[in-house]
Amino acid sequence: MKNFIKSWLPSILIAVVCSLLIRTYVAEAMLVPSGSMLPTIQLQDRVVVEKLMGITHLEHGDIVVFYPPVEGEEHTRFVKRLIGLPGDTIQIKEGYLYRNGEKVTETYLEQQMNYSFGPVTVPADHYFFLGDNRNNSFDSHLWPTPFVAKQQLIGKVLVNIPTHYLFGD
Repeated sequence: MKNFIKSWLPSILIAVVCSLLIRTYVAEAMLVPSGSMLPTIQLQDRVVVEKLMGITHLEHGDIVVFYPPVEGEEHTRFVKRLIGLPGDTIQIKEGYLYRNGEKVTETYLEQQMNYSFGPVTVPADHYFFLGDNRNNSFDSHLWPTPFVAKQQLIGKVLVNIPTHYLFGD
């Protein structure tokens, strides 16, 4: 038994350290606990989040995990769609999203928004996020400060693994 432990312990320790480093700095699987991203991400789906934010290029429409600028929620991970990049002007009127004065086609939404918002301009090193379930999402349009600072970003969702794939229907 002593020889077994002696021969396997270094490999086990290296595997544990590599696993922790990857989970902390590279990628992590996360459970989505809310319905704010319906229909794109269902309740209890798992997502794989790429956490290399220093080299990741974010684009409109990306799904991102971040800490919101909301008192009492600073340590809660939110999953939302990136709507506004630094410098963008965002407005919601008559049920539609406008970015920099142009109407945005959002094929992933099941219903029009039932509220108005803005216009607001996203400051440097900040982002504007909305859930796909717009009328039932606690997101930038409801927060006292609607913008998420770059340092609050955790990562970009690479893969959505629906719960029914893991556990059946």
